[in-house]
Amino acid sequence: MCGIVGYIGKRDVAPLLLEGLQRLEYRGYDSAGIVITSPKAAGLKMVKAKGRVRDLEARVPKRFAGTTGIAHTRWATHGAPSDINSHPHLDPENKVAVVHNGIVDNAAELRAKLEADGVVFASETDTEVITHLIARSQAEKLEEKVREALKVVEGTYGIAVMHADFSDRIVVARNGSPVVLGIGEKEMFVASDVAALISHTRQVVTLDDGEMATLKADDFRTYTTSGTRTTATPETVEWEAASYDMGGHDTYMHKEISEQPDAVDRVLRGRIDEKFSTVHLGGLNLDAREARGIRRVKILGCGTSYHAGMIGASLIEGLARIPADAEPASEFRYRNPVVDPDTLYIAVSQSGETYDVLAAVQELKRKGARVLGVVNVVGSAIAREADGGVYVHAGPEVCVVSTKCFTNTVVAFGLLALHLGRIRDLSVSDGKRIIEGLRKLPAQISEILEGEAEIKKLAEEYAGAKSMMFIGRVRGYPVALEASLKLKEISYIHAEAYPASELKHGPLALIEPALPTVAIVPDDELLEKNRAALEEIKARSGRILAVAHREQEKADHTIVVPKNENELDPILMGIPLQLFAYHTALAMGRDIDKPRNLAKSVTVE
Repeated sequence: MCGIVGYIGKRDVAPLLLEGLQRLEYRGYDSAGIVITSPKAAGLKMVKAKGRVRDLEARVPKRFAGTTGIAHTRWATHGAPSDINSHPHLDPENKVAVVHNGIVDNAAELRAKLEADGVVFASETDTEVITHLIARSQAEKLEEKVREALKVVEGTYGIAVMHADFSDRIVVARNGSPVVLGIGEKEMFVASDVAALISHTRQVVTLDDGEMATLKADDFRTYTTSGTRTTATPETVEWEAASYDMGGHDTYMHKEISEQPDAVDRVLRGRIDEKFSTVHLGGLNLDAREARGIRRVKILGCGTSYHAGMIGASLIEGLARIPADAEPASEFRYRNPVVDPDTLYIAVSQSGETYDVLAAVQELKRKGARVLGVVNVVGSAIAREADGGVYVHAGPEVCVVSTKCFTNTVVAFGLLALHLGRIRDLSVSDGKRIIEGLRKLPAQISEILEGEAEIKKLAEEYAGAKSMMFIGRVRGYPVALEASLKLKEISYIHAEAYPASELKHGPLALIEPALPTVAIVPDDELLEKNRAALEEIKARSGRILAVAHREQEKADHTIVVPKNENELDPILMGIPLQLFAYHTALAMGRDIDKPRNLAKSVTVE
């Protein structure tokens, strides 16, 4: 959720840290802070501010020189947004500075013990507990002080620590919240996301849970929280710094919607096998015999990834004829599920760091399950924890709400379903049919995007609604769920999604002229069933916006999308509703890239 940036080297550190924080603004935050020092400095210098990074920057004095520093954007958990609750947190002697992503589960207990020993807390945060624990340690080295403190901390953390008596180093640690080291030329960086590093270095090391690192200007070393040295080999980040620029668009969301034809082409590239009418997915680590032994597929994700997993389950059942379903990872973790050795579990996460999904993966691995990951970020925690998987190659997605990554994730599930299907009972002709459909997707998405002006007009017409209903049947229901989520995330219009077949079981009571309905109406075997639902709504004077393959007479407005194969139609039917949500929010003057109360990467429960 929050953002961490750190630097140690010879350059003036404050501008570097502020630039890094700006790169991480998309993750969501409500306050920011920075602390710096240098080998020649007397102690630590800190500035904090509630609000945006620009508010912090305005407070930084002109004379604020240093060569080592850490900075943070905070999303409030313990304590309201304020200057005092902002990170970094210092001890009373201004020697120890800590920035922290995550939640200390036993913070209240530790706080009570420290207060009983005479410690006076300056903030309401859980993070300040870590600062005092480090400051009170009698260990000789900073690494040992941090390790000693972390022994009593329960919960999740990604931390960076500075100490005035050890100004030649930054110590970092990870447990459940991302920490990435950036390797430079006689300088080192640390961040919670490569976005903050990419303009300075593409050589990175991602820490594992239970791992720590010491950064010096010309060196770094990694080790476990118990002190055992680990081997870290830097990897090259495939994304360029320009990938994080807005590219001439007014918002990142609009840019990312427009990038979808190229993004889908990327996820398909090099994976089609013409000879056998299937696809190559080398990262699965699943041979044909093992694939034939799968008796069930369980897909786990949160939010948009869960909706993509629902479509993925439909694709796998339809093409591979394996029973499949999707479930929110956050619910799966806590219901004591039966873990079946013949079930293939698939974890879906755009960032590859979503805490609920990662925790579910770790629990499944502990119980001996086979887990695949479907993620966008190479080298992310879920990618490393899983037995294999598929990268979706959507490229960096900066806007808080996911668009191109959702689309690419569903396409990746199409590839996986085709792969499993051809190993099992899917015919060559059906394999060719799906491949042809997949290849049509980039051009068809471009065709939909060309109709943006008309979608904008419709969005402006519906922007006055206080609430909206979304409906779809079977393949259309996850599309309705995702479209409903997009609208509420960025426009703040209340929206609900239901299976169209459920209307008569309660939701019809809500239908009236003031409540518009968005209906997903594909030209498939359920067309007449869906049209019957439209009849029910019109009989109650409801307004209808249909997304369909042809004009729907019962609808007040229809967004017509190109037809693909029935199995792949949900991919296309979601695209215009991304634009619909975008232009609705735009008409209402919303901060589209940074919707209130939301963060890009959810790394706490």
